[in-house]
Amino acid sequence: MGNRDDEYDFLFKVVLIGDSGVGKSNLLSRFTRNEFNLESKSTIGVEFATRSIQVDGKTVKAQIWDTAGQERYRAITSAYYRGAVGALLVYDIAKHLTYENVERWLKELRDHADSNIVIMLLGNKSDLRHLRAVPTDEAHAFAEKNNLSFIETSALDSTNVEEAFKNILIEIYRIVSQKQLFDGSAHDDSPGNNVVDISVPPTSDAQRSRPQCCQNL
Repeated sequence: MGNRDDEYDFLFKVVLIGDSGVGKSNLLSRFTRNEFNLESKSTIGVEFATRSIQVDGKTVKAQIWDTAGQERYRAITSAYYRGAVGALLVYDIAKHLTYENVERWLKELRDHADSNIVIMLLGNKSDLRHLRAVPTDEAHAFAEKNNLSFIETSALDSTNVEEAFKNILIEIYRIVSQKQLFDGSAHDDSPGNNVVDISVPPTSDAQRSRPQCCQNL
C-alpha cells in the first residue's frame, strides 16, 4: 500500500498554535490541500495533515498539527508539542486580543517544546486590511525582539501561505543539515541515514517510530 507520499528524506513535525478563530485550520488546509472553508468549525482536539516539498534535491515531508485554541483542550499540551521542530504562532490582524495573547502562547511553547524549535509569528487574514487592528510594524518589532521570523498571510486568498510554510521548513532543514554535518553523520550512505527524527534532539526508539504510526491512522 506504499505510495510516493511515503518516500521522504526528512520528516518534520510543525505545530500551529494561537487563539481559536485565527484561521489555523484554514492555513493547514490551504497549504496541504489548497482548500478554504468559510464554514469551518472550531477544531476539536487535534488533527494533522502532511505535505512534501523539495529542498536542495531532498524530499522534506511536513507533518503539520493543528489544535483547538480553546482552554478546555489545553490538557493535550505536552503530547502536542512533543517532537515538534517548528511552530507557527498565529494571530488575526483584525483582532488585537489574539495578538495580545501571542505572548502567552509563546511562553507555553517555550515551556513545553524543545528549546531549539524554529518559531514563526504569523499574522493571518491580511485580506481584512480595512479592519486591521494590529499594525505590521508592531508585530514585526515583537518578532524581532523575541527572535522569531514574521510574515502576514491570508488563507482566504492564499497570500503568503506557501511562503510561510516553505520558509519555516527550509529554515528547519538548514539547521538539521548543519547539525548532521557537525555530528559527522553524513559519512553513512545507507538509505535510512537521511531520514531525520521529527524530534530534536533524537528521542527513544519508541518515539522514533511514532510518525510512521500516525501516518497510518
